[in-house]
Amino acid sequence: MSKQAYDQLLVIATTGNQQGFNASLHHNRYEPTPYDLLDKLFEHYSLSPEDCIVDVGCGKGRLNFYVHHFFGVKSVGIEMNPTFYTEALENKKQYAKKHKGAEFHINFCNCLAQKYPVTADDTVFYFFNPFSVAIFIAFVNKILASVEKSPRTVDVILFFASQDYSDYLETNGVFQLIEEIQLSDFHKDPRERFLIYRLSKMD
Repeated sequence: MSKQAYDQLLVIATTGNQQGFNASLHHNRYEPTPYDLLDKLFEHYSLSPEDCIVDVGCGKGRLNFYVHHFFGVKSVGIEMNPTFYTEALENKKQYAKKHKGAEFHINFCNCLAQKYPVTADDTVFYFFNPFSVAIFIAFVNKILASVEKSPRTVDVILFFASQDYSDYLETNGVFQLIEEIQLSDFHKDPRERFLIYRLSKMD
């Protein structure tokens, strides 16, 4: 299915050029994960009804609407760019007209990732290479602090991630790599893959 057809199915608008990008040493240009790659990810990875997935750097909210439509799960989108955030809210308004319960299951936060208050409901975190490893580490530390207060199993999904991201998760001693999903261009660019790490609930 084409990206335009997927947007029509979900009653949202996430295609087209991404405008309004501010150059930064710490934040990367926003691009939505292609729909066909989301299909590939969720062929291998399952969400449970109790999950809440947090898309860190959600842009216009594509992943949020995708997981609600196909899995009915709750989600949060974190977006620092006010233009993208406004478009995500408009997408939610249109999506909710045809999807019962979406208004309460999908939420967006216009803030820096470091300012997001990780909650006990948040169980899956998705990163499409949104920012520098320094910000990534700060955010992961917020996840760890939340899990310490509210023990639960947490998954971190990386797409097109820098080696620094996976190196940090693999050396901090608490996350385990549970799945690697290579994609068609992996032989050209090793970042073209999904990496899924799990922090298991401590007894």
